[in-house]
Parts: sequence; structure tokens; C-alpha cells
Amino acid sequence: MSTDQETGAVTTDDVSQPAPLRRFSGSCHCGAVHFETSLDLSKAIACNCSICTTKGLILAFAPTSGFALLSGEDKLKEYRFNRHVISHLFCAACGVESFARGTAPDGSAMVAVNVRALHGVDLAELSPTPFNGRAA
Repeated sequence: MSTDQETGAVTTDDVSQPAPLRRFSGSCHCGAVHFETSLDLSKAIACNCSICTTKGLILAFAPTSGFALLSGEDKLKEYRFNRHVISHLFCAACGVESFARGTAPDGSAMVAVNVRALHGVDLAELSPTPFNGRAA
């Protein structure tokens, strides 16, 4: 796994057959921000950059076509740092970052979903791949 130096997007060198996508719903803590997404949780990462470490984020990625914000667009606040290429979005009411918007290595828009914000996911069953975001 690596980071595209220009966009900051996470890339993977894994060319194995992708696992089938599963449909999930998720939300912030207070429920104001609610979404549905299709993800392959076998590709989840645990990034060690300053923001992911501080927030305890485990991330899985979806193209924008595989993500639907159902409610709470008006509740979202944005935070950008470093190269300002990722739009970290958090609920203004409860402070939870359910997802972020950015650019995939191929230049397409993508969503980085906080796996901890997904409903019905047993985190003990996941093995997120460590990602050295501090070096990115």
C-alpha cells in the first residue's frame, strides 16, 4: 500500500481478485448524518497519520457511486490539513467523522468511510492493513 504523492490518495499493490462488495448503513453518533455504502472491508486500512491516529479511524474506500448520504448534509463541517486534498467531514452536533471525500489514484472521486461508523460491523473480525500515512 502506498500514497499517491500528488493527490494523497491511498493506493494498493494488491492485484488479487476483489472480494464482493457488501452494502452497509452507517451514521455519526447522534444519527444526524446517515449514509449507505458498498464496501470491501477486507481492504480496510489503519492509517498512522496524525488525524487517523487521534480519531482512531479504520478506513474503507468507495467510489462516490457506491456511497449515498441519506441525511445530514447541512450538519457536516469540513476540516482540511496538510496538503488540503482530503475533505474530512464531521457532524457539527456530535463531532464524529463518518467519512471523508477525496480523490482515488485514478483521479476519480472517492469516499473514505470510517468503518467504526458502520452499523452491524464486528471490528474484532477485521484485520485492517497498517498504512504509513505519516510518511505520505
